[in-house]
Amino acid sequence: MSSSKATTVLNPRTTSYEFLGPPGAFLVSVGVPFVLYAIYFGCNESSGGCPPALDTIPDRVISAVTDVNWWKGLWDSEASIIYFGWYAFCLISWAILPGDWVEGTTLRTGEKKLYKINAFSTFLLALGTTSGWIIRNGPESFTFFYDKWVGFVTAALINSFVQSVYCYASSFRANRLLALGGNSGNFLYDWYIGRELNPSIGSLDLKSFNELRPGLILWILINISMVCEQAVRRGGFANVTDSMWLVLAFQTWYVADGLYNEPALFTTMDITSDGFGFMLSVGDLSWVPFIYSVQARYLAFHPVELGIPATVGIIFANALGYWIFRDSNGEKNDFRNGKNPKNLKFMQTKRGTKLLTSGWWGISQHPNYLGDLIMALAWCLPTGFNTPVTYFYPIYFAVLLIHRQRRDDEACHQKYGQDWIEYKKRVPYRIVPYIY
Repeated sequence: MSSSKATTVLNPRTTSYEFLGPPGAFLVSVGVPFVLYAIYFGCNESSGGCPPALDTIPDRVISAVTDVNWWKGLWDSEASIIYFGWYAFCLISWAILPGDWVEGTTLRTGEKKLYKINAFSTFLLALGTTSGWIIRNGPESFTFFYDKWVGFVTAALINSFVQSVYCYASSFRANRLLALGGNSGNFLYDWYIGRELNPSIGSLDLKSFNELRPGLILWILINISMVCEQAVRRGGFANVTDSMWLVLAFQTWYVADGLYNEPALFTTMDITSDGFGFMLSVGDLSWVPFIYSVQARYLAFHPVELGIPATVGIIFANALGYWIFRDSNGEKNDFRNGKNPKNLKFMQTKRGTKLLTSGWWGISQHPNYLGDLIMALAWCLPTGFNTPVTYFYPIYFAVLLIHRQRRDDEACHQKYGQDWIEYKKRVPYRIVPYIY
Protein backbone atom coordinates (compact mmCIF):
# COMPACT_ATOMS: atom_id res chain seq x y z
CA MET A 1 0.00 0.00 0.00
CA SER A 2 1.39 3.44 -0.93
CA SER A 3 2.10 5.96 1.83
CA SER A 4 -0.68 8.27 0.58
CA LYS A 5 -3.25 5.46 0.67
CA ALA A 6 -2.05 4.38 4.11
CA THR A 7 -2.42 7.95 5.35
CA THR A 8 -5.95 8.13 3.91
CA VAL A 9 -6.93 4.92 5.69
CA LEU A 10 -5.44 6.09 8.98
CA ASN A 11 -6.82 9.63 8.66
CA PRO A 12 -10.09 9.37 6.73
CA ARG A 13 -11.85 12.51 5.59
CA THR A 14 -14.44 13.82 8.05
CA THR A 15 -17.86 13.58 6.41
CA SER A 16 -20.15 15.03 9.10
CA TYR A 17 -20.04 18.25 11.08
CA GLU A 18 -20.76 19.15 14.68
CA PHE A 19 -21.74 22.60 16.01
CA LEU A 20 -23.63 23.29 12.76
CA GLY A 21 -20.41 23.05 10.76
CA PRO A 22 -18.30 26.06 9.68
CA PRO A 23 -21.02 28.67 10.46
CA GLY A 24 -21.37 27.28 13.98
CA ALA A 25 -17.61 27.17 14.42
CA PHE A 26 -17.42 30.82 13.40
CA LEU A 27 -20.22 31.85 15.75
CA VAL A 28 -18.68 30.05 18.73
CA SER A 29 -15.20 31.39 17.96
CA VAL A 30 -16.55 34.94 17.97
CA GLY A 31 -19.12 34.32 20.69
CA VAL A 32 -16.76 32.99 23.37
CA PRO A 33 -14.59 36.15 23.54
CA PHE A 34 -17.75 38.26 23.37
CA VAL A 35 -19.28 36.43 26.37
CA LEU A 36 -16.04 36.64 28.35
CA TYR A 37 -15.95 40.42 28.01
CA ALA A 38 -19.73 40.86 28.27
CA ILE A 39 -19.98 39.07 31.62
CA TYR A 40 -17.32 41.37 33.05
CA PHE A 41 -18.64 44.63 31.59
CA GLY A 42 -22.20 43.58 32.42
CA CYS A 43 -21.46 42.70 36.03
CA ASN A 44 -18.98 44.85 37.92
CA GLU A 45 -19.00 47.71 40.40
CA SER A 46 -19.43 50.41 37.78
CA SER A 47 -21.86 48.65 35.45
CA GLY A 48 -24.94 50.08 37.16
CA GLY A 49 -26.34 46.66 37.97
CA CYS A 50 -25.54 43.03 37.47
CA PRO A 51 -26.61 43.14 34.71
CA PRO A 52 -27.52 46.80 34.13
CA ALA A 53 -31.00 47.79 33.01
CA LEU A 54 -31.69 46.11 29.66
CA ASP A 55 -32.80 49.33 27.95
CA THR A 56 -29.42 50.92 28.65
CA ILE A 57 -27.32 48.08 27.21
CA PRO A 58 -27.51 48.98 23.47
CA ASP A 59 -26.32 52.55 24.08
CA ARG A 60 -23.57 51.34 26.41
CA VAL A 61 -22.33 48.82 23.85
CA ILE A 62 -22.35 51.34 20.99
CA SER A 63 -20.57 53.91 23.14
CA ALA A 64 -17.88 51.39 24.08
CA VAL A 65 -17.13 49.85 20.68
CA THR A 66 -16.97 53.26 18.96
CA ASP A 67 -14.44 54.54 21.51
CA VAL A 68 -10.80 53.89 20.60
CA ASN A 69 -9.81 54.16 24.25
CA TRP A 70 -12.18 51.31 25.15
CA TRP A 71 -10.42 49.03 22.68
CA LYS A 72 -7.02 50.11 23.99
CA GLY A 73 -8.24 49.34 27.50
CA LEU A 74 -8.62 45.66 26.63
CA TRP A 75 -4.82 45.38 26.62
CA ASP A 76 -2.78 45.56 29.81
CA SER A 77 0.98 45.00 29.46
CA GLU A 78 1.51 44.18 33.13
CA ALA A 79 -1.35 41.67 33.16
CA SER A 80 0.04 40.04 30.01
CA ILE A 81 3.51 39.71 31.55
CA ILE A 82 2.04 38.12 34.68
CA TYR A 83 -0.19 35.80 32.65
CA PHE A 84 2.55 34.52 30.35
CA GLY A 85 4.87 34.27 33.35
CA TRP A 86 2.25 32.02 34.93
CA TYR A 87 2.09 29.89 31.79
CA ALA A 88 5.89 29.59 31.85
CA PHE A 89 5.68 28.53 35.50
CA CYS A 90 3.33 25.69 34.51
CA LEU A 91 5.65 24.58 31.71
CA ILE A 92 8.73 24.62 33.94
CA SER A 93 6.86 22.77 36.69
CA TRP A 94 5.79 20.09 34.22
CA ALA A 95 9.41 19.70 33.11
CA ILE A 96 11.22 19.67 36.47
CA LEU A 97 8.77 18.28 39.01
CA PRO A 98 8.96 14.50 39.38
CA GLY A 99 6.09 12.43 38.05
CA ASP A 100 5.28 9.00 36.72
CA TRP A 101 4.79 8.45 33.00
CA VAL A 102 1.55 6.58 32.31
CA GLU A 103 0.07 5.16 29.12
CA GLY A 104 -3.09 6.51 27.57
CA THR A 105 -5.60 4.50 25.57
CA THR A 106 -4.55 2.62 22.44
CA LEU A 107 -4.42 4.89 19.39
CA ARG A 108 -5.51 3.94 15.87
CA THR A 109 -1.85 3.32 15.09
CA GLY A 110 -1.78 0.63 17.79
CA GLU A 111 0.51 2.77 19.93
CA LYS A 112 -0.10 4.27 23.35
CA LYS A 113 0.87 7.82 24.18
CA LEU A 114 2.81 8.51 27.38
CA TYR A 115 1.72 11.28 29.75
CA LYS A 116 3.67 12.75 32.65
CA ILE A 117 1.64 12.86 35.87
CA ASN A 118 2.51 15.86 38.05
CA ALA A 119 -0.45 18.25 37.77
CA PHE A 120 -1.26 17.90 41.47
CA SER A 121 2.36 18.66 42.39
CA THR A 122 2.18 21.78 40.21
CA PHE A 123 -1.01 22.78 42.01
CA LEU A 124 0.58 22.36 45.45
CA LEU A 125 3.64 24.34 44.38
CA ALA A 126 1.44 27.15 43.05
CA LEU A 127 -0.65 27.23 46.25
CA GLY A 128 2.44 27.19 48.44
CA THR A 129 4.09 29.99 46.49
CA THR A 130 0.90 32.06 46.52
CA SER A 131 0.33 31.53 50.26
CA GLY A 132 3.90 32.53 51.04
CA TRP A 133 3.56 35.67 48.94
CA ILE A 134 0.34 36.72 50.68
CA ILE A 135 1.68 35.98 54.17
CA ARG A 136 4.79 38.03 53.46
CA ASN A 137 3.23 40.94 51.56
CA GLY A 138 -0.36 41.04 52.75
CA PRO A 139 -3.66 40.46 50.90
CA GLU A 140 -3.42 43.81 49.11
CA SER A 141 -0.45 42.44 47.16
CA PHE A 142 -2.57 39.73 45.52
CA THR A 143 -5.60 41.66 44.30
CA PHE A 144 -4.18 42.25 40.82
CA PHE A 145 -6.49 39.68 39.21
CA TYR A 146 -9.44 41.75 40.35
CA ASP A 147 -7.81 45.04 39.34
CA LYS A 148 -6.63 43.84 35.91
CA TRP A 149 -9.35 41.34 34.99
CA VAL A 150 -9.85 42.52 31.41
CA GLY A 151 -6.12 42.52 30.67
CA PHE A 152 -5.82 38.93 31.89
CA VAL A 153 -8.78 37.86 29.75
CA THR A 154 -7.18 39.42 26.68
CA ALA A 155 -3.84 37.72 27.34
CA ALA A 156 -5.56 34.34 27.77
CA LEU A 157 -7.49 34.81 24.52
CA ILE A 158 -4.28 35.64 22.66
CA ASN A 159 -2.65 32.50 24.04
CA SER A 160 -5.69 30.44 23.02
CA PHE A 161 -5.63 31.81 19.47
CA VAL A 162 -1.87 31.43 18.99
CA GLN A 163 -1.87 27.83 20.21
CA SER A 164 -4.79 26.84 18.01
CA VAL A 165 -3.10 28.36 14.94
CA TYR A 166 0.16 26.59 15.78
CA CYS A 167 -1.58 23.24 16.27
CA TYR A 168 -3.50 23.60 13.01
CA ALA A 169 -0.37 24.49 11.04
CA SER A 170 1.72 21.72 12.60
CA SER A 171 -0.98 19.12 11.82
CA PHE A 172 0.15 19.20 8.18
CA ARG A 173 3.56 17.77 8.99
CA ALA A 174 4.20 14.19 7.90
CA ASN A 175 2.96 11.25 9.94
CA ARG A 176 0.45 13.24 12.01
CA LEU A 177 -2.45 11.30 13.55
CA LEU A 178 -5.57 13.39 12.93
CA ALA A 179 -8.80 13.49 14.89
CA LEU A 180 -11.58 11.65 13.08
CA GLY A 181 -13.83 14.68 13.48
CA GLY A 182 -11.29 17.33 12.48
CA ASN A 183 -10.24 16.38 8.96
CA SER A 184 -13.05 17.91 6.92
CA GLY A 185 -10.84 19.98 4.64
CA ASN A 186 -12.62 23.18 5.71
CA PHE A 187 -10.00 25.47 7.24
CA LEU A 188 -12.26 27.26 9.71
CA TYR A 189 -13.98 24.16 10.99
CA ASP A 190 -10.80 22.08 11.34
CA TRP A 191 -8.99 24.97 13.06
CA TYR A 192 -11.87 25.28 15.49
CA ILE A 193 -12.56 21.61 16.23
CA GLY A 194 -8.92 20.53 16.17
CA ARG A 195 -7.25 18.75 13.26
CA GLU A 196 -4.48 16.83 15.02
CA LEU A 197 -5.47 14.38 17.75
CA ASN A 198 -2.41 14.75 19.96
CA PRO A 199 -0.31 17.80 19.04
CA SER A 200 2.95 17.68 20.96
CA ILE A 201 6.22 19.51 21.37
CA GLY A 202 8.72 16.81 22.15
CA SER A 203 7.24 14.75 24.99
CA LEU A 204 4.86 17.56 26.04
CA ASP A 205 1.30 16.74 25.01
CA LEU A 206 -0.33 20.15 24.53
CA LYS A 207 -3.91 18.97 24.91
CA SER A 208 -3.63 17.26 28.30
CA PHE A 209 -1.21 19.92 29.58
CA ASN A 210 -3.59 22.77 28.78
CA GLU A 211 -6.62 20.91 30.07
CA LEU A 212 -5.25 20.37 33.57
CA ARG A 213 -2.67 22.99 34.39
CA PRO A 214 -2.67 26.66 33.25
CA GLY A 215 -6.40 27.40 33.26
CA LEU A 216 -7.64 25.02 35.94
CA ILE A 217 -5.07 26.04 38.55
CA LEU A 218 -5.39 29.70 37.54
CA TRP A 219 -9.12 29.47 38.35
CA ILE A 220 -8.24 28.83 42.01
CA LEU A 221 -5.54 31.51 42.10
CA ILE A 222 -8.12 33.99 40.79
CA ASN A 223 -10.52 32.92 43.55
CA ILE A 224 -7.79 33.48 46.13
CA SER A 225 -7.25 36.94 44.64
CA MET A 226 -10.97 37.65 45.08
CA VAL A 227 -10.73 36.58 48.74
CA CYS A 228 -7.84 39.01 49.13
CA GLU A 229 -9.85 41.78 47.48
CA GLN A 230 -12.73 41.26 49.89
CA ALA A 231 -10.32 41.02 52.84
CA VAL A 232 -8.76 44.38 51.95
CA ARG A 233 -12.19 46.00 51.71
CA ARG A 234 -13.52 44.49 54.94
CA GLY A 235 -10.50 44.87 57.16
CA GLY A 236 -8.80 41.50 57.05
CA PHE A 237 -9.34 37.80 56.43
CA ALA A 238 -11.32 37.48 59.67
CA ASN A 239 -14.07 39.56 58.06
CA VAL A 240 -14.28 37.65 54.78
CA THR A 241 -17.83 36.39 54.33
CA ASP A 242 -18.96 32.81 54.79
CA SER A 243 -20.22 32.83 51.20
CA MET A 244 -16.75 33.65 49.84
CA TRP A 245 -15.11 30.92 51.93
CA LEU A 246 -17.67 28.40 50.67
CA VAL A 247 -17.00 29.24 47.01
CA LEU A 248 -13.24 29.03 47.56
CA ALA A 249 -13.49 25.73 49.46
CA PHE A 250 -15.90 24.04 47.01
CA GLN A 251 -14.01 24.98 43.87
CA THR A 252 -10.55 24.34 45.34
CA TRP A 253 -11.65 20.86 46.39
CA TYR A 254 -13.08 20.19 42.93
CA VAL A 255 -9.87 21.23 41.18
CA ALA A 256 -7.65 19.39 43.67
CA ASP A 257 -9.72 16.24 43.19
CA GLY A 258 -9.42 16.45 39.40
CA LEU A 259 -5.68 17.05 39.49
CA TYR A 260 -5.06 14.31 42.06
CA ASN A 261 -6.94 11.88 39.83
CA GLU A 262 -5.08 13.07 36.72
CA PRO A 263 -4.88 9.63 35.03
CA ALA A 264 -8.69 9.54 34.78
CA LEU A 265 -8.45 12.35 32.20
CA PHE A 266 -6.83 10.08 29.65
CA THR A 267 -10.01 8.04 29.09
CA THR A 268 -12.24 11.08 28.46
CA MET A 269 -13.62 12.02 25.05
CA ASP A 270 -11.53 15.22 24.98
CA ILE A 271 -8.34 13.17 25.05
CA THR A 272 -9.31 10.01 23.16
CA SER A 273 -11.43 11.48 20.35
CA ASP A 274 -11.20 15.26 20.00
CA GLY A 275 -8.44 17.17 18.30
CA PHE A 276 -6.87 20.19 19.95
CA GLY A 277 -8.15 23.28 18.19
CA PHE A 278 -9.57 26.63 19.19
CA MET A 279 -12.57 24.99 20.87
CA LEU A 280 -10.51 23.21 23.53
CA SER A 281 -7.76 25.83 23.60
CA VAL A 282 -10.05 28.75 24.42
CA GLY A 283 -12.10 26.58 26.75
CA ASP A 284 -9.08 25.44 28.77
CA LEU A 285 -7.11 28.67 28.82
CA SER A 286 -9.76 31.41 28.81
CA TRP A 287 -13.23 30.10 29.58
CA VAL A 288 -12.41 27.96 32.62
CA PRO A 289 -10.46 30.49 34.70
CA PHE A 290 -12.54 33.57 33.85
CA ILE A 291 -16.08 32.15 33.67
CA TYR A 292 -15.84 29.62 36.48
CA SER A 293 -14.54 32.29 38.89
CA VAL A 294 -17.44 34.70 38.33
CA GLN A 295 -19.05 33.80 41.69
CA ALA A 296 -15.91 34.78 43.61
CA ARG A 297 -15.50 37.99 41.60
CA TYR A 298 -19.10 38.97 42.30
CA LEU A 299 -18.71 38.33 46.03
CA ALA A 300 -15.54 40.46 46.10
CA PHE A 301 -17.58 43.61 45.43
CA HIS A 302 -20.99 42.37 46.60
CA PRO A 303 -20.43 40.45 49.87
CA VAL A 304 -23.17 38.10 51.02
CA GLU A 305 -23.58 36.85 54.60
CA LEU A 306 -25.36 33.51 54.60
CA GLY A 307 -25.68 32.51 58.24
CA ILE A 308 -25.43 29.01 59.67
CA PRO A 309 -28.64 27.37 58.30
CA ALA A 310 -27.99 28.44 54.69
CA THR A 311 -24.31 27.54 54.97
CA VAL A 312 -25.12 24.04 56.21
CA GLY A 313 -27.70 23.54 53.46
CA ILE A 314 -25.30 24.61 50.72
CA ILE A 315 -22.53 22.40 52.13
CA PHE A 316 -24.95 19.45 52.05
CA ALA A 317 -25.87 20.17 48.41
CA ASN A 318 -22.23 20.31 47.36
CA ALA A 319 -21.39 17.16 49.34
CA LEU A 320 -24.29 15.33 47.68
CA GLY A 321 -23.09 16.32 44.23
CA TYR A 322 -19.52 15.36 45.00
CA TRP A 323 -20.57 11.98 46.42
CA ILE A 324 -22.56 11.14 43.29
CA PHE A 325 -19.77 12.40 41.02
CA ARG A 326 -16.92 10.60 42.76
CA ASP A 327 -18.72 7.36 43.67
CA SER A 328 -20.14 6.90 40.18
CA ASN A 329 -16.75 7.53 38.60
CA GLY A 330 -15.26 5.07 41.07
CA GLU A 331 -17.74 2.39 39.98
CA LYS A 332 -16.91 3.00 36.33
CA ASN A 333 -13.14 3.01 36.81
CA ASP A 334 -13.23 -0.17 38.93
CA PHE A 335 -15.33 -1.90 36.29
CA ARG A 336 -13.04 -0.83 33.45
CA ASN A 337 -10.10 -2.23 35.38
CA GLY A 338 -11.76 -5.62 35.83
CA LYS A 339 -12.98 -5.03 39.38
CA ASN A 340 -16.55 -5.18 40.66
CA PRO A 341 -16.45 -4.79 44.46
CA LYS A 342 -20.17 -3.90 44.65
CA ASN A 343 -21.23 -6.88 42.49
CA LEU A 344 -22.94 -4.54 40.05
CA LYS A 345 -25.14 -5.96 37.30
CA PHE A 346 -24.08 -5.58 33.69
CA MET A 347 -25.03 -6.65 30.19
CA GLN A 348 -22.68 -8.43 27.81
CA THR A 349 -22.39 -6.94 24.30
CA LYS A 350 -21.66 -8.71 21.04
CA ARG A 351 -18.38 -6.78 20.90
CA GLY A 352 -17.26 -8.66 23.99
CA THR A 353 -17.41 -5.63 26.28
CA LYS A 354 -19.76 -5.06 29.21
CA LEU A 355 -22.11 -2.23 30.10
CA LEU A 356 -23.05 -1.46 33.70
CA THR A 357 -26.80 -1.55 34.42
CA SER A 358 -26.95 -1.16 38.21
CA GLY A 359 -25.50 1.03 40.94
CA TRP A 360 -25.26 4.66 39.91
CA TRP A 361 -25.05 3.52 36.28
CA GLY A 362 -28.42 1.85 36.57
CA ILE A 363 -30.01 5.13 37.70
CA SER A 364 -28.87 7.09 34.65
CA GLN A 365 -26.49 6.76 31.71
CA HIS A 366 -24.33 9.60 33.04
CA PRO A 367 -24.69 9.83 36.85
CA ASN A 368 -21.32 11.60 37.04
CA TYR A 369 -22.85 14.43 35.00
CA LEU A 370 -25.70 14.62 37.52
CA GLY A 371 -23.21 15.02 40.37
CA ASP A 372 -21.33 17.67 38.39
CA LEU A 373 -24.53 19.68 37.85
CA ILE A 374 -25.50 19.55 41.53
CA MET A 375 -22.05 20.83 42.49
CA ALA A 376 -22.26 23.56 39.86
CA LEU A 377 -25.50 24.81 41.41
CA ALA A 378 -24.03 24.63 44.93
CA TRP A 379 -21.17 26.90 43.84
CA CYS A 380 -23.68 29.59 42.80
CA LEU A 381 -26.04 29.45 45.79
CA PRO A 382 -23.62 31.40 48.06
CA THR A 383 -24.09 34.45 45.81
CA GLY A 384 -27.81 34.63 46.66
CA PHE A 385 -30.51 35.42 44.16
CA ASN A 386 -29.99 39.10 43.38
CA THR A 387 -28.40 38.44 39.98
CA PRO A 388 -28.73 35.81 37.26
CA VAL A 389 -25.14 36.38 36.10
CA THR A 390 -23.57 34.18 38.76
CA TYR A 391 -25.85 31.33 37.63
CA PHE A 392 -24.59 31.48 34.07
CA TYR A 393 -22.13 28.66 34.75
CA PRO A 394 -24.59 25.86 35.66
CA ILE A 395 -26.85 26.85 32.76
CA TYR A 396 -23.96 26.74 30.31
CA PHE A 397 -22.64 23.57 31.93
CA ALA A 398 -25.99 21.82 31.54
CA VAL A 399 -26.00 22.65 27.82
CA LEU A 400 -22.41 21.40 27.52
CA LEU A 401 -23.16 18.11 29.31
CA ILE A 402 -26.31 17.48 27.27
CA HIS A 403 -24.26 18.03 24.11
CA ARG A 404 -21.60 15.61 25.36
CA GLN A 405 -24.27 13.06 26.26
CA ARG A 406 -25.72 13.23 22.75
CA ARG A 407 -22.26 12.84 21.20
CA ASP A 408 -21.64 9.85 23.43
CA ASP A 409 -25.02 8.36 22.58
CA GLU A 410 -24.31 8.62 18.85
CA ALA A 411 -20.83 7.12 19.24
CA CYS A 412 -22.11 4.24 21.38
CA HIS A 413 -24.93 3.51 18.96
CA GLN A 414 -22.37 3.16 16.16
CA LYS A 415 -20.14 1.06 18.39
CA TYR A 416 -22.70 -1.31 19.94
CA GLY A 417 -25.62 -1.27 17.48
CA GLN A 418 -28.63 -3.22 18.74
CA ASP A 419 -26.96 -3.79 22.10
CA TRP A 420 -27.04 -0.04 22.74
CA ILE A 421 -30.76 0.06 22.03
CA GLU A 422 -31.26 -2.74 24.54
CA TYR A 423 -29.06 -0.96 27.05
CA LYS A 424 -31.17 2.21 26.80
CA LYS A 425 -34.27 0.17 27.56
CA ARG A 426 -32.64 -0.98 30.78
CA VAL A 427 -31.24 2.46 31.66
CA PRO A 428 -33.64 4.94 30.03
CA TYR A 429 -32.65 8.17 31.81
CA ARG A 430 -29.74 10.01 30.27
CA ILE A 431 -28.60 12.32 33.08
CA VAL A 432 -31.32 13.30 35.56
CA PRO A 433 -33.59 10.40 36.64
CA TYR A 434 -37.27 10.85 35.73
CA ILE A 435 -36.52 14.22 34.04
CA TYR A 436 -33.94 13.73 31.26
